[in-house]
Amino acid sequence: MLFSELAEIFDRIEAEPSRLEMTSILAGFLKNVNSDDIPYVVYLSQGRLHPDFYPMVLGMSDKLVIKAIAATVGMRESKVFDVVVKEGDPGTAAEKLVNDKKQMTLFSDPLTLDRVVKSLITIENAEGKDSQDRKTKILSNMLHDSNPIEARYLCRIVTGRMRVGAGTMTVLDALAEAFASRDDRPEIERAFNITCDLGLIAKTIDEGGIDAIRKIKVRVGNPLKVMLAERLRSIPEVVERLGGKCAMEYKYDGIRVQAHIKKDSVKLYSRRLEDLTPNFPDVALSLREHCNIDEAIVEGECVAVDTETGNMLPFQEVTHRRKKHGISDAIKDYPVRMFMFDMLYADGRDMTSEPYLDRRSSIESNFKISDNIRMTAMKIISSPEEGQKFFDEAIAARCEGIMAKSISKDSIYRAGSRGFLWIKYKKDYQQALVDSFDLAVVGAFYGMGKRAGKYGALLMAAYDQDADRFGTACKLGTGFDDEFLEKLPEMLEPYISQDKPPSVDAQMIPDVWFDPYIVLEVTGAEISISPIHTAAAGYTKDDSGLGIRFPRFTGRVRDDKDPTECTTYSELADIYALQEHDSNGLI
Repeated sequence: MLFSELAEIFDRIEAEPSRLEMTSILAGFLKNVNSDDIPYVVYLSQGRLHPDFYPMVLGMSDKLVIKAIAATVGMRESKVFDVVVKEGDPGTAAEKLVNDKKQMTLFSDPLTLDRVVKSLITIENAEGKDSQDRKTKILSNMLHDSNPIEARYLCRIVTGRMRVGAGTMTVLDALAEAFASRDDRPEIERAFNITCDLGLIAKTIDEGGIDAIRKIKVRVGNPLKVMLAERLRSIPEVVERLGGKCAMEYKYDGIRVQAHIKKDSVKLYSRRLEDLTPNFPDVALSLREHCNIDEAIVEGECVAVDTETGNMLPFQEVTHRRKKHGISDAIKDYPVRMFMFDMLYADGRDMTSEPYLDRRSSIESNFKISDNIRMTAMKIISSPEEGQKFFDEAIAARCEGIMAKSISKDSIYRAGSRGFLWIKYKKDYQQALVDSFDLAVVGAFYGMGKRAGKYGALLMAAYDQDADRFGTACKLGTGFDDEFLEKLPEMLEPYISQDKPPSVDAQMIPDVWFDPYIVLEVTGAEISISPIHTAAAGYTKDDSGLGIRFPRFTGRVRDDKDPTECTTYSELADIYALQEHDSNGLI
């Protein structure tokens, strides 16, 4: 297969504003792709070579890409840099310069997908003192044999900024259209949610159809998308919604961790599918030592603790463990405790379809409790009064609130889904606005006065899972301290986009656009109908969306969350409805 065929499809998708048309273009192409090639086609559509949880990344800097382009077209690096700055994207700059150079190029070999993949893997694995030179040379060799469109996507892939606009949900839609039907789409998504591997799903459905997809099971080493909770406004509502009887657990203020335990190793994954094992080696070791079976997948919360008092510490304390260096000192300075709350797999047994109490019981029977490996505090609640008392105890124990969970026979683990099998209730739910929001940064505005020359405000967006797009929900300008504002440009720089990203819907135009990646926690006074914001557009009025009034940054960067785990349009709409319900005196 020629890489030019794939690059042309990427080009068509990038130019297409309609998600339905994007899906059809990709589906039509996938039908004719060789089974061995199809995993790489879908990985590359996301700007990757592997599943999201794979630890290796290409990670070439713009500086190295500029050097490779300069070597290819015979131009000074400073001149190439000027073109990159003007175009706002190394890929577009490479396309322009390679196009000019092609007028003089006589000899080149066509790029095959196989050659591109092997070359990218070599770039990915390059180590040592001359690794940067080797990476540059490999990319330059590919650019020499590329046409302009191929050059655009080669440079975008190696820098991790693909920007085609076809997200995971679009790829899953395309796989359903190409190899199954719309009715089969939920089963395809479930298979992805329990494996987090688009390439595996694509190859499986290509070779075996929907029947093969149905046979995919949970496996150790493939992290699952986490199950999410809905929210309600009061304890009585929570208990009533769960049938008058439920389990309640403390909701700890830490980092959610999914542990994959094998006989001789343990991997810890964040909600964002990052490998947290190097950050919590002590937790990994304790889990293996205290697990009575060979293989298991267990979920829990890693919480910082004060070893002298035994008190749990705020979230900010456990984030010190996210540092890449000095982990030995961090283990001593910031001890943590793992509170387990769910069991998803046990020695060949996929437990996601089993009731909640059975899954919890499996933790108790398969793990020995120790000082730093414990179970979440849990109690079966049969009345609102019992629920309120348990909630008060959770707050007294310095928790965020409680998680209420169904104990019915159908209380399965719904990977990647949000629903009323789990309901969260936090102490701030008694205030005017329910909960904080996790929003993606999609733009920035330059500041004035003390913030002159810096980003002074950010354009924040919620996620529309149905359309696989992001819509703006607020302009965020408060809650930032000086230290955060200093770090902000460096944090956002890798995600700068010259134009509005294809996956973003916005009427408000910032000074700088960003691809949705960085997620921040935001609070506000209320949700209101907004003529200038696009999140949940049409929910209340055809020409308006929903916006967060008086937004404020809490100080918490949600680097444990993928942008597709942001607050959704439906969540904003639900909270808006709760507010209206309250203001009308109905609750």
